[in-house]
Amino acid sequence: MNTPGVPVARLLYTPEQAAEALGIGRSLIYEEIRLRRLQTVRIGRRRLVPPDYITAYVDLLKQESQAAAA
Repeated sequence: MNTPGVPVARLLYTPEQAAEALGIGRSLIYEEIRLRRLQTVRIGRRRLVPPDYITAYVDLLKQESQAAAA
């Protein structure tokens, strides 16, 4: 049960919300989804992004950054 005034942790983000959380633009998030660098789940026709997929995407970016620096 929800307590008024206490935010509920979001389990799924729309691509736009994921883009906002990552600090990137809407078109870039859809490009990363298209390239399968950012995974999504489907519910009906909607594409949604679980928080752990956002974390996995950030980890991928970190790995790529480290590889480029080496």
